[in-house]
Amino acid sequence: MQSHRLSRALCFLALLPSALFAQRVAERPALDKAFDALIDSTLRLWKVPGIALAVVRGSQVILAKGYGYKDLEAKAPVTTKTKFAIGSVSKSFTVTGLAAQAKQGKLDWDRPVREYLPDFRMYDPMATERMTPRDLVTHRSGLPRHDLLWGPGVLTREEIYHRLPYLEPTKSFRSYWQYQNLMFMTAGILSGKLNGTSWEETVRDLVFRPLEMSTADASVNDLKQSADYSFGYGLVPSNDSVIRLPYRNLDAIAPAGSINSNIEEMSNYLTMHLNRGKFRGQEIITEKDAREMQKPQMVMPKPLSWDTDEWPEISDEAYGMAFFVWNYRGHKIVEHGGNIDGFSAELSFLPHDSVGVVVLTNMNGTAIRDFIPFLVYDRLLGLSKIDWNARFKEKDRRQREQAAQARAKEEATRQPNTQPAHPLDDYVGVYTNPGYGDFSITKDASGLRMKLMTLDLPLQHFHFDVFRAIPPANNPILARFRWRITFTTDADGKVAALTAPVEPALGATTFKRKSEN
Repeated sequence: MQSHRLSRALCFLALLPSALFAQRVAERPALDKAFDALIDSTLRLWKVPGIALAVVRGSQVILAKGYGYKDLEAKAPVTTKTKFAIGSVSKSFTVTGLAAQAKQGKLDWDRPVREYLPDFRMYDPMATERMTPRDLVTHRSGLPRHDLLWGPGVLTREEIYHRLPYLEPTKSFRSYWQYQNLMFMTAGILSGKLNGTSWEETVRDLVFRPLEMSTADASVNDLKQSADYSFGYGLVPSNDSVIRLPYRNLDAIAPAGSINSNIEEMSNYLTMHLNRGKFRGQEIITEKDAREMQKPQMVMPKPLSWDTDEWPEISDEAYGMAFFVWNYRGHKIVEHGGNIDGFSAELSFLPHDSVGVVVLTNMNGTAIRDFIPFLVYDRLLGLSKIDWNARFKEKDRRQREQAAQARAKEEATRQPNTQPAHPLDDYVGVYTNPGYGDFSITKDASGLRMKLMTLDLPLQHFHFDVFRAIPPANNPILARFRWRITFTTDADGKVAALTAPVEPALGATTFKRKSEN
């Protein structure tokens, strides 16, 4: 009998967090069955298997719900405890951790990074000397994305960090906003150094724990060990069929995009930012730093997701500290999205209206994460309804049309009836670049192949000494790697180098042939 009572008590304690969460979910004005039906129809229209959605007003959760499936094949439904990858929404967790360290007196946003990380180096000497933590998290380093350095998951965080001096910028330091993941990775290295541990431990200690995010994690390895988690999906470009995608390990670039969480715990995080750094009476970060995160730090040269001239409800954008800042229908909005293989997410809030939304989806690059918050805000603020589904569908149609036109234009530049200047065997070899490492060219029965990190693709002769990479037709992640590889010959008539668009903003990057001695 005593054991039975103990068992019942333990069961009660286990259920207590969920019960407390349920008490926070209040009546949801305007978010009724018709709204649920709209979300369901939106999933079908965009072929998204499932989402989790939370809406917070003040300190109260007014909606927390799963829609659709976390496992499409098994028809397993999304719940409020289903964990999703949140991608680049993780960036704001990195800044929140740094803000908590600033509160402890460990960090000054405007002191040089080298005072904290003496081995920090950039290609640009000015950036090396003057880069501050604030610069790291506002996308003004001068570097373009250089995402291929981390995307294949071959290099470690430290290896990428020590290659920064070899990565060319496209703009002068602090002169231009360019989205960048490697500087957020560096911010995470800094945060871990200040904590005497790692970025993962810092975020766990200073963000997850005080916000009661007990199941949140910072690695796909942990996600797959969770009690309730979602698979990720993508659309095959050729026919829009839905396929399950493999998880991408982001440990090397974790501070920029590796966090996994569920909608219950993300609502806690949103509540803290809505309340300018406080959660349930506890100050997680100072109000000053919460405001710094939410105010413009850099003007953006162009919007990321929409045409502000076409859609007057949306203003031009600025960037805060890990948050985009703009106006939606006259209301200040602070938000950040996340995209990673199989998942898209959005955290969005209207600070002056004290309302916010979290959207977690299991579809690669889906547009619904961008506009579902608009559907919520229009209802809660009593604004006239806009058919955002139709607007984004039309935008999607135009983008596909533009992509097809770009492919046709590329094909039109192809010079017919040309031959390579050398026998194919002459191109075989290893070419190298100090930032990107080795680029191997091999030959098999079908012709030449390229290998860079984990990219392994056949090459098709395009014209002269130019070859084009051919990605697999059914892979939505590799579809963009239709690179043109150009080989160059030295004065002795030998194939001496190749160029490849590993960073599109730079045009072509040169890889020099390694000596065979």
